[in-house]
Amino acid sequence: MKRILVTGAGGAAAANFIDSLRMAEEPFYIVGVDINPYHLACAEVESRYVVPRCTDPAYLSVLCRIIEREQIDLVHPQPDVEVAFLAAHREQIPARIFLPSMSAIRICHDKFWCNQVLAAAGVPVPKSVRITSLAEVSRAFEQIRSHSEGLVWVRAIHGAGSRAALPVRSGRQAEGWIRYWVEMKGLRPEHFMLSEFLPGREFAFQSLWYQGQLVTSMARERLEYLMGHLMPSGQSSSPAVARTVHRADVNEIATQAVKAVDPEPHGVYCVDLKENVAGCPCVTEINPGRFFTTSNFFSAAGCNMPYYYVRLALGESIPEVPPYNPVAEGLYWIRGVDRRPRLFHEVNWQEACVS
Repeated sequence: MKRILVTGAGGAAAANFIDSLRMAEEPFYIVGVDINPYHLACAEVESRYVVPRCTDPAYLSVLCRIIEREQIDLVHPQPDVEVAFLAAHREQIPARIFLPSMSAIRICHDKFWCNQVLAAAGVPVPKSVRITSLAEVSRAFEQIRSHSEGLVWVRAIHGAGSRAALPVRSGRQAEGWIRYWVEMKGLRPEHFMLSEFLPGREFAFQSLWYQGQLVTSMARERLEYLMGHLMPSGQSSSPAVARTVHRADVNEIATQAVKAVDPEPHGVYCVDLKENVAGCPCVTEINPGRFFTTSNFFSAAGCNMPYYYVRLALGESIPEVPPYNPVAEGLYWIRGVDRRPRLFHEVNWQEACVS
């Protein structure tokens, strides 16, 4: 039985990665590690360990001891910080890892740097400006506003889950929002960027690559956000309702984006896109080395990318699968707090809800 270690195992994204492996045709022995003992206690794993943060000097030695004790075959890091850490220390990890290049990870983990690399490669992206001081926020706002019909998107350059993101209508609002994060959360002005507000449909493109070749990919559209009504921005990065889509432009632009940050893509690349006023999907960020939170959506629909990822990482073959659109269009994945997600084929929702 293959033995897999999953970091951040108490989180939702890791739980859904594990759920995908449980859907596979073969059993797995899964070891979970996390910094939070309460969340880790709920992980569906065979063995669990509380570990220090990866910024702690003891983290690497603790992780390696667990890997050796549990005879781990493959380590899968799910949180971004651990993706970067394991990639940087891959030669010291006594198990296989399946991660992109360190250079690609560095680019993608800086959203402004990624935006500039993609723009230089001709990939559609929102117009963006990096902030270096609070004094220049109003000028930067006016520079971006002309591209986005009055609204400007303020966002943190680092982090996940729409961290510190907010649409604003004035330079004063943008400065106030950034000042709050500087004074209350310990960020600095240079941790922020202002971007063109993209008003259209939002897509998420999950892809698996092996030594420069696209193995398979699938796109979904976010229709409703999980707890979006509680977020100041009105949205989060995780969908409550998502639908599979077959969009050639989304597939092409996302593929071009991955190749722009890594000429030899290897591992998992998840690309977020949103339509501009002209309906063109623009890349807002790329998440390398880990899966989207809803990776089990495509697995339940018939394309189990986490399982294929594990087999490829261990040098094994996978079923023949097309590079694009491996599952049907119009499948819905509906999630909520304290309930299991459900997969629906396209239905007339008004009729479905009539008793």
